[in-house]
Amino acid sequence: MTLEKHENNKPGNTTENKTIMKVGFDDVVGLFEKTQSAMQSQVARSVDIALVVRNWLFGWYIVEFENGGAERADLYGKRLIESLSERLVKLGIKGMSPTNLRKFREFYQAYAKIQQTLSVTSLSSSEKIQQTESAKSQTTQTLYGLFSIDGVDGCNLWQTLSMSFHLSWSHYVVLLTIKSSDERKFYEIEAIENSWSLRELKRQINSSFYERLALSRDKEKVRELSEEGQLVSSPKDVLKSPYVLEFLGLEENFSYSEHDLETAIINKIEHFLLELGKGFLFEARQKRFTFDDDHFYVDLVFYNRLLRCYVVIDLKRERLTHQDLGQMQMYVNYFDRHVKLADEKPTIGILLCHSKSDGLVELTLPKESNIYASQYQLYLPSKEELKKQLEEAQQDWEAHHEVEI
Repeated sequence: MTLEKHENNKPGNTTENKTIMKVGFDDVVGLFEKTQSAMQSQVARSVDIALVVRNWLFGWYIVEFENGGAERADLYGKRLIESLSERLVKLGIKGMSPTNLRKFREFYQAYAKIQQTLSVTSLSSSEKIQQTESAKSQTTQTLYGLFSIDGVDGCNLWQTLSMSFHLSWSHYVVLLTIKSSDERKFYEIEAIENSWSLRELKRQINSSFYERLALSRDKEKVRELSEEGQLVSSPKDVLKSPYVLEFLGLEENFSYSEHDLETAIINKIEHFLLELGKGFLFEARQKRFTFDDDHFYVDLVFYNRLLRCYVVIDLKRERLTHQDLGQMQMYVNYFDRHVKLADEKPTIGILLCHSKSDGLVELTLPKESNIYASQYQLYLPSKEELKKQLEEAQQDWEAHHEVEI
């Protein structure tokens, strides 16, 4: 596109300057292409959300019908789902297998609170259902009446529900595998905020992202995870225990060097950034600085835009030593004194090691240090073991909290 300025003089009028945009044929084609792409994305998202809303409503119908009283229980018993599936399949509605119907019911039960956003919430109580005169009138009032009672027509109801869901049905199916409502809510928030693909959501769940974040937090901070997701406002908010690097493809028992580990991370830098967490930007590998004619090299340098500070990472293949901690202190001091700007926050140092002694780290570093030692592992962690560690950590926190009180 090109811009040209023309002077337009008309009798009796003041001079006007007009800018005329010349649009080429390729520009027009580009606009068509961009508009089509945007429309397809919107349509795809609308279809996804419509499917989620439909399945939630189907789950609601099933629960309401099951709550209709003893007569229905006697009439259908354990065959309700199977009978419903047979009838719906005959009507030509696809995807109505007994397994899917049970999943719809589970989905509604997990997200039943959404009902509170609707003005027809009162219809969900079994007490109101039982006040009707017959099973037929119950069904009519409870199910068919959803789209017309209390001024909420079907269109408005659908729009209201559409605003309550932000992920695809496949995402919600994966989320339903998580039994803890707090943990499920955390993953839902993170998936929405970070636009996680289905594959990434599965990976984060399988790598116990929630438990690993929770292990570096006290009980109050763990509660925040389920209410607001991962908030990044202090250095400790970006830490995990441990970091899981299974995507590198390195074997745990293979004799690899620190250079091999670093190279593997660089080759999978996109995956590594996701593992690091929110706000990380990659700056340099083997960042060199010179002091008294000696050259020093920092393995990996990142910047966190949320914390507004540098994050330097040193990789340690063997067990962490106090010399490693001292070296990291020097790296952090250099960045704070010679690299960071006056309005930026202090540099964070992370030693990513295969094994460490918490006692040694605590004894070597000052209490207010901005340096942290975290272990990494090349395989997915055991969720059971992490949950056990989390429970023990919470018990220790509660015991310490009671002593302080």
